[in-house]
Amino acid sequence: MGIIRWLLNAGPTVFLPMLLFVFGLFLRIKVGKAFKAALMVGIGFTGLNLVIELLTDNLGPAAQSMVRNFGLTLGSIDVGWPAASAISYGTTLGSLAIPIGVALNVILLVIGLTKTLNVDLWNYWHIAFTGSLVYAATNNFALGLATMIVHAMWIYFLADLAAPTIQKHYGLEGISFPQGASAPGFVIALPINWVLDRIPGIKNIHWTPETIQKRLGVFGDSAVMGLIIGLIIGSLAQYDITKILNLGITTSAVLILMPRMVALLMEGLSPISEAANQLVQKKFPGRDLYIGMDSALAVGQEAVLSASLILVPLSLLIAVILPGNTVLPFGDLATIPFMIAVMAAVFGGNVFRIVIGGIIDIAISLWIASWIAPLLTIAAKSAHFSMNGASSISVLSDGGAWTTLLIVGLGKLLSWGGITVAGMIVLALMIWLNKFHTKRI
Repeated sequence: MGIIRWLLNAGPTVFLPMLLFVFGLFLRIKVGKAFKAALMVGIGFTGLNLVIELLTDNLGPAAQSMVRNFGLTLGSIDVGWPAASAISYGTTLGSLAIPIGVALNVILLVIGLTKTLNVDLWNYWHIAFTGSLVYAATNNFALGLATMIVHAMWIYFLADLAAPTIQKHYGLEGISFPQGASAPGFVIALPINWVLDRIPGIKNIHWTPETIQKRLGVFGDSAVMGLIIGLIIGSLAQYDITKILNLGITTSAVLILMPRMVALLMEGLSPISEAANQLVQKKFPGRDLYIGMDSALAVGQEAVLSASLILVPLSLLIAVILPGNTVLPFGDLATIPFMIAVMAAVFGGNVFRIVIGGIIDIAISLWIASWIAPLLTIAAKSAHFSMNGASSISVLSDGGAWTTLLIVGLGKLLSWGGITVAGMIVLALMIWLNKFHTKRI
């Protein structure tokens, strides 16, 4: 437990390069090459985090100003994923998420029910989140552990299912995204894309950063688009002219810097991914292996970031007009790129469809997050999390994922029977995907 706590406190920028270095040596990569690859991953993640913090630190206050200016008041405040992860890992149950997730991953790889080798250990907080919610609802520690196992299986299944689409669209060979806030978006995007393909006129709308730039000239350039979107958000926040210009430059910088940080990250991951696949092909001919990584690898694409910035003010509007919603989006507004990253791959980078899909996804997420708010509030108090005077809290990203509704809902309503049903469904899906579907292909 002490080692796990140390890893959690060190953060992904420290322990992920350490893990990848050891993994590289296991794959018989030369020491110098393995060290350089791991170091580049650490540098890439550090740069990526700096850019994300730049966006969050500037977008957060702007969103808060918009909320204040428009007089928005809703019962539950969206505290964002950083608070949700702290709550999730802040309990004894949550601290067991990493060993449970790793052990399950190894077992599923050995028996051939997943292709994803998840090295993104820190993001096991997603399964700690649902486990903590079920524990808060039932006060059953063992059921909370079972919930984490079932949720991890769902994440591995969704990561495997979406991997070919992600690899084709983003050019991330051998990569999958076993992240609880991103992977569920794949299932939501598929029917939306199917419907949009069948609506006359709408089906022909195809906005990509390239086509936008071609039609709008300099105003379609990603840097200029970032500037314009930042200026609009700053104006809605009723900033003074200096702060509006600063926000515009910041969003423009994020659109330019994010892809370059991802490129550094991929530079380090490529030799490790290639060596892992070579080993699998040697030991298990015919089987593929995906390296499970954070969906941060995808959020740097221009289409994702552009659509996300458009969705920030729209999210506040949706929250106000959506019947039955009690959650005020705030902490996770800067997390929208992660929520739609996998969806964007399904839509082929079509900014128009990403925005439409994002609107639908945010509406669904707000409803689910409203339902989950009482349980998260109980879990936060159990983890001694300071709510800064708020009587009810929720989280838009993980709290609004359909997997959270499925697993926590069944666990709360049917206890062991519900978690068993969720587990049997995903087990059947994993067998279909890895034993039958692959053979047909």
